[in-house]
This record gives sequence, C-alpha cells and structure tokens, in this order.
Amino acid sequence: MARILVMDDDPVIRQLLLAILQEAGHEVRTASDGRAGMALYKTERPDVVITDLLMPELDGVGVIRELQSLEPNVRIVALSGGGRVLTAETSLDVARRLGACIMVAKPFTAQDVLDAVVAALRPG
Repeated sequence: MARILVMDDDPVIRQLLLAILQEAGHEVRTASDGRAGMALYKTERPDVVITDLLMPELDGVGVIRELQSLEPNVRIVALSGGGRVLTAETSLDVARRLGACIMVAKPFTAQDVLDAVVAALRPG
C-alpha cells in the first residue's frame, strides 16, 4: 500500500487518521504541526501527504507551498473544518489553488479519507 504522512495539530484527528489508514494497510507517519511534518517529509518522502490547513508553527498553506517547491508533483490531501475567520469551503478552495489535489472537509468519515487517498494516488 501507500506511505502516508499525516499532519494535524489535533491529537484525536491524528489518531483517527492513523487508525483508518493503518487498518487499510497503509504505512503511516504523523506530525503535530507543519514544521515537524516537513522534517518527516524530507526524510520519509511519502506517497501522499494529508495536512490540516489550520495548525501552529507552519499552517497547511505554508506546508503546501513548501511541498510544491520541493516536489511539484507531490500528492496532497487538504483537511479543513474551517476556523474563526474562514469556512471549510473557503479554506479548501485556497488549498486547491495552491496545489492540493484532494480536499476533505471535517467532519469526515473513514470512507471519505480512504476515497481521498485512492484519488490522490491515481496518476495524473
């Protein structure tokens, strides 16, 4: 299966994604913020990166920009539940414009996550 890096500051969401993805047979690494996630990306070079958009240290927008500069073809799944200023829809639209290939709104189901990974792994 795929090697996946999950970046989310919410430990409950991180653990949920870890469980969903491992149960489906994927190799998963997790990070609690964008900085830690980027350090893991540089050493692990996963097939797919799943990143929350609103995180401390380095937010998802910064993560997407850094990933695109390192590897323009990186497969990124952006997660957002929105925030105090932006709705999830607006946040995910920004992520799409920056280069995320798949958007998933919170709350999500296990099937939403698995479908997003399958779509991210498709060539093209």
